[in-house]
Amino acid sequence: MTHELELGLDTFGDVTWDADGRPLPQWQVLRNVVAEAVLADQVGLDFFGIGEHHREDFSVSAPEVVLAAIAGQTERIRLGSAVTVLSSDDPVRVFQRFATLDAVSNGRAEVILGRGSFTESFPLFGYELDQYELLFEEKLNLFTELLTEEPVTWQGETRAGLDRQRVFPPTESGALRTWIGVGGSPQSVIRAAHYGLPLMLAIIGGEPLSFAPLVDLYHRALAKFDRTTLPIGQHSPGYIAATDAQARDEMWPHFAAMQERIGRERGWGPMSRDRFEHDAGPDGALFVGSPQTVATKIAKVAEGLGLSRFDLKYSLGTLPHEKLMTSIELYGSEVAPLVRARLAANAPTPGDPRR
Repeated sequence: MTHELELGLDTFGDVTWDADGRPLPQWQVLRNVVAEAVLADQVGLDFFGIGEHHREDFSVSAPEVVLAAIAGQTERIRLGSAVTVLSSDDPVRVFQRFATLDAVSNGRAEVILGRGSFTESFPLFGYELDQYELLFEEKLNLFTELLTEEPVTWQGETRAGLDRQRVFPPTESGALRTWIGVGGSPQSVIRAAHYGLPLMLAIIGGEPLSFAPLVDLYHRALAKFDRTTLPIGQHSPGYIAATDAQARDEMWPHFAAMQERIGRERGWGPMSRDRFEHDAGPDGALFVGSPQTVATKIAKVAEGLGLSRFDLKYSLGTLPHEKLMTSIELYGSEVAPLVRARLAANAPTPGDPRR
């Protein structure tokens, strides 16, 4: 890395419990998400991302609306999606919504495009799952044309074509920061390089450093397509408390229940506590523990994968809002300084052979 690591947060607006163990109504969860983002801005974090879902256990179906509300109550934190399911949306409308967010936030908007890991949006908006690949490829192709902010001529199979049409509003800077979110598919990595877009790795299981071959593939593909070096980010679940034991004990029941609920839909077996402890360990994909433990783990993967940004997926099923707020405060006030100090200490100096 040649610049300071950005540290961000992601949420899906998971429906959380109240103090009596009852689910909060979605409208209250949405208000809590805004409060969480305001705190993230106050403690100096760099990015706040909101994912799109269309189901009972996640409250956010219109991320840009929530992000606009956050923009009005924050000053510096960048705001974006995590991810926007482009396959079941319209590229023109996605660009317009994020360009509008960029305007009202004074240039702080960005978008992470992906296919999403849930498919509820396809029947909801009238798309066929057997066009899963075609929809994303065509719509991404059109979206990258729109990023030029010039008149666009485009033809495809999945939506009406454009003939020398401009899309409004333009961004003030002329460049809407756009990432491609991938879950581990080499094809998706090459696609990001082909379109010259930064790569966001969704690492939610296994060992993060095992993604190093995909990072290498991305760099090689960028070179093949005559692209310059671009940022690489990582999105992973995690939770921070005063001690490792407290963080794991507080996270475990809520995270396990979420995994079991989603697992029933996908044919997964239940998550054991042993598996959770392994994933929460030094080499796993869960960034859970004390500020020191989480900071050490983030710095390790940032150096190992050459990251420009690390986003902590801090919402974890039904884990209550009050505990999430404590985790956010610790992430910004304690974890972030520790990560940056370690990366600065390990950075090569002029004349160092690592440069």
